[in-house]
Amino acid sequence: MLTENLLSMWWIALAAILAPILALITRRTIPDVVWLLVLGILIGPHAFGLAEETEAVEFLRELGIGFLFLLAGFEVSTRDMRGAQGRHAALTWLLCAAFGVGAGFLLIQGDLQTAIVFGIASTSTALGTLLPILKDAGQMSSPLGRATMVHGAYGELLPIVSMSLLLSTRGTWQAALVLLLFSVIAALTVALPRRFLRKVPLLARALAAQSNSTMQTTLRGAVWVLVSLMLLTSVLELDVALGAFAAGLLLNAALSAHSPDGASEVMHKVEIVGFSLLIPVFFVTSGMSIDLGAVLAQWPLLLGFVAVIFLVRGFPVFLRERFTTTHSGLGTTGQQAALGLYSATGLPIIVAVTQIAASSGLISTTDASIMVTGGAFTVLLFPLLASWLVAREPGA
Repeated sequence: MLTENLLSMWWIALAAILAPILALITRRTIPDVVWLLVLGILIGPHAFGLAEETEAVEFLRELGIGFLFLLAGFEVSTRDMRGAQGRHAALTWLLCAAFGVGAGFLLIQGDLQTAIVFGIASTSTALGTLLPILKDAGQMSSPLGRATMVHGAYGELLPIVSMSLLLSTRGTWQAALVLLLFSVIAALTVALPRRFLRKVPLLARALAAQSNSTMQTTLRGAVWVLVSLMLLTSVLELDVALGAFAAGLLLNAALSAHSPDGASEVMHKVEIVGFSLLIPVFFVTSGMSIDLGAVLAQWPLLLGFVAVIFLVRGFPVFLRERFTTTHSGLGTTGQQAALGLYSATGLPIIVAVTQIAASSGLISTTDASIMVTGGAFTVLLFPLLASWLVAREPGA
C-alpha cells in the first residue's frame, strides 16, 4: 500500500511541478490551476491510468480543499462584507442563485433537487483560484480587486451555506440549527484560546517570539483551528469547505485585531504550505476524476453550461454594476464587465457540489464531469477576457 500511495503521489507531484512551467511558457494566459486539471486528466484512470485516488491521496485532497478555502477566508475583508458594497454583493448573489435554479428547473424539467445543484454550481465564484491571478496582475488593492474579493466572498460563502441547507439529508430547520451550532462553536474555537492568551501575557509573548523559529507557533495554531473546524463540519455532516472558510475569516479577524502584520505573516506561511503540495493535490485529483472522452461526446452540454454560468452569474453582476449604485467605485464599462467575468469564474464549489450530488445519485458521474470541466473552462476563459478588458482601459 505504501508503494501504491507513493507512486500515485509521485505522478501528482510531477504534475504539480510541470503545471507552473507550462503556465510560464504560455505567459500565464493558461493559469496554473488549469494545467493542474489537464495534467490530472492525463495521469488519471480515464486516460493513461498512471495515478489512482487512493485513501491516502483522498485525505490529502481534503486537506487541500481546506487550505484553499482557508486562504480565501484570510483574504476577505469582513468590514467590506458588512458594508454597503457587501450588502449589494449578497443581494446580487441571491438574484443570480434564483436565476440559476430557474434555469436548472427549465433545463432538467422539474427536478427541484437537481435544479438546486445546478443553481449552486452555476453561481459560485472561485475566490481561491482568482487570488493568484489578481495578485500577479497587481489588482488586489484596486477597486476592481476589492470588488472581486467581496463578490467572491459571497460567491463562496453563500453557495457553501446553501449546500449545507438544501442538499443536506436533514430537514431544512434541522440543517439551520446545525449551522447555528457550527457558527457558535467555530467562534468559540478562535475566541477562547485568544482570551486565554490575553490572561497569560507571558505565554502569549513566548509563543509570539517563536513564530519564526522551528516551532512555527502561529502557523501551527492556524493549522489547528483549520483542522478543528474541518473536523467539526465532518461530525455535523456539513461540507468541510464551510469549516475551512470560516477558519480563514475568524483567524483573519482575530489576528488583524491584534497585529495586521502578524496576520499577513501567517497568511504567507499558509500559502507556502498550501500551494506547495496540498492545493495542487486537490486540483490534480479533480482532473483525475474527469472522463474527458465522455465530456467531449457531450460537448454541446459543456458549452451550454459555460454559457449558463455567464448568463446567470456574470451578466447579472455586470447589469447591477452598470445600472445601480453598488458602492464598488467601478466607473467604466470595461471594469464592470471584468468584474462580471471574475465573478463568473467558478471551480472549487462546482467540484464540491457535484461530488455531493453524484454521491447522492442526483446527477450522473458524466454530468458531474461536464460541470467540473465547464468550471475549468471558466477559469481558463473568463479571467483572460477580464484581463484583456482591463488592459484596454485608458492609462492601464
